[in-house]
Amino acid sequence: MGVRQGRAKERRAGGLAQTGNTRRRAADAGMWALLVGATLAAYLPVMRGALLWDDNMHVTRADLRSLHGLWRIWFDLGATQQYYPLLHSAFWLEYRLWGDAVLGYHLTNVCLHALAACLVVLLVRRLSLPGAWLAGFIFALHPVCVDAVAWITEQKSTLSAVFCLAAALAYLRFDRTRRKSPYFVALGLFVLALMSKTVTATLPAALLVIFWWQRGRIAWKRDALPLVPWFAVGIPAGLFTAWVERTPRLIGAQGADYALTLPQRLLLAGRAPWFYAWKALWPSHLMFFYPRWKVDSGDWLQYLFPLATAALVVALAWLAVGRASWPAWAEAGQEARPTARKRRGPLAGFLIFAGTLFPALGFLNVYPFRYSFVADHFQYLAILGIIVPAAAGLVVLAGRIPPGRIAAIALSALLLATLGAATWRRSGVYRDEVTLFRDNLPGNPDGPDLHNFLGVALMRLGRGPEAVPEFEAAVRLRPDNASFHNNLGLALASLPGRGLAAAAEFQAALRLDPQYQAALLNLGGAYAQMPGRQPDAIAEYREALRLNPESATAHFQLGNSFQTTGRLEEAIAEYRVSLRIDPSALDVRYELAYSLAKIPGRVPEAIAECREILRIHPDNGPTLELLKPLLEFQSGRGR
Repeated sequence: MGVRQGRAKERRAGGLAQTGNTRRRAADAGMWALLVGATLAAYLPVMRGALLWDDNMHVTRADLRSLHGLWRIWFDLGATQQYYPLLHSAFWLEYRLWGDAVLGYHLTNVCLHALAACLVVLLVRRLSLPGAWLAGFIFALHPVCVDAVAWITEQKSTLSAVFCLAAALAYLRFDRTRRKSPYFVALGLFVLALMSKTVTATLPAALLVIFWWQRGRIAWKRDALPLVPWFAVGIPAGLFTAWVERTPRLIGAQGADYALTLPQRLLLAGRAPWFYAWKALWPSHLMFFYPRWKVDSGDWLQYLFPLATAALVVALAWLAVGRASWPAWAEAGQEARPTARKRRGPLAGFLIFAGTLFPALGFLNVYPFRYSFVADHFQYLAILGIIVPAAAGLVVLAGRIPPGRIAAIALSALLLATLGAATWRRSGVYRDEVTLFRDNLPGNPDGPDLHNFLGVALMRLGRGPEAVPEFEAAVRLRPDNASFHNNLGLALASLPGRGLAAAAEFQAALRLDPQYQAALLNLGGAYAQMPGRQPDAIAEYREALRLNPESATAHFQLGNSFQTTGRLEEAIAEYRVSLRIDPSALDVRYELAYSLAKIPGRVPEAIAECREILRIHPDNGPTLELLKPLLEFQSGRGR
């Protein structure tokens, strides 16, 4: 009888355990759905967003949309703006899926961010830390992440984060089981992360920090040796990206804007982590372009930042050691206690935070430094070094406040609601370029590049009168920039009666850069609109062709000036050269047909050019209007 009762109790216990597991799985499923749903809701305004700034240089260009283009993405350095072949392969595939529909790119980016947040939850659970769900939700809803999620260009951040976090999870599994399969899965995911964005090269160092936090020391055979191949792959990948950033024919992050001395770079590296930490803890007044700091090694106040960083490291190290001596700190047995691990937590979080930021701290030139030394997307992954320890601490702290669990849930809900609302609002700023740059101006009114970009955005919309004051502000703030003068000239040229003022700006640009071909062409265009100035226009076009004989635009504009002055044969010759360089230019082919049509003996050639245009664009109205009288003339009915 006793045996039967024991078996019955076992069955009841097993049933209860199974029921408990089912409930936990159901609760987890609900939380996963809530995490993804909250992320999509917070980023809903992004779905109506347009292409921004350099998005058109990242979304797959027309010449790369074929299978040969995919080959070039992988094996033709310079085919894409940055050599991140997996990222640009993803863009290539996305174009195949939804073409020019911007919604698809935004939805992909938001889903990648939601997936990264889910991986954060799994990672914190794997580390046996409290607050896993809170950490995942904070990461998903933190407004600092908007820059990486709402901007299509930064799909490199979200895609690489997914691979990086998945690699970390797989490696932690290997660390627990020491099986080969998780190791090689983790290494493969790490390589995929590097091919998406090489800032993830810091992952093996972060793993070593985690092992030190867990065990109190780093053992060579167990901890360091398996990561040697990771460093052997990650360090060259990072250095290669740094070389690409500096190379003029690729990105060109060099020159006066990047000429920082070693003391200046140290000052920058000491200041940037404080900036990012503050934005992580108090995410207000976020900007697309932050003001560019003046890093002055002669200003003693600026040394307070690196000194404060050094003091913080010393304080966190002292906390990690506690009352133990330094030799005792290296003893694994003593430091395996939970209290010792807690003491190491803040230093471990700081090391992961600062280490992940290292590629953007100023020691390496990156192109955005031309505009600002800091950007929200630079800390997309690094912010986890703050979020994870903070979430764990908040959950522990809230649990000590009566009535415990209810207080923790209430405080967490309030925090997440605040972050989600801020993210929703910040996402709306990324609707279009004009909205984004105008939102940025109050916080960076003296940013010449910001005024210039706003002016360019307004010009694209045909709002020349609004663009003029923006370009004037850019020129006032940085009068030695030739492109700013050129852009101001273009805006002035779009206004009635401002041709002379436009020409003066083009001339100012050429004084700063005599080989500025675009300014030469624009100056020629300004002269071409003035009575009696066609010879001056022709002279500018010829100078542009001297600098670049293969400029299709210069040949076309020179042909237009010849046509205007009645020099039809010379115009025809220039149009033919322009078409040889760019056979797809229908406007050039139309002007060629128009010039040929004015010469009676060359009407058949004009008809042939018209038919070529109509073969490509059957509904081209001006060509149809030109072709009809030509056909009548050729048939004799028009005589």
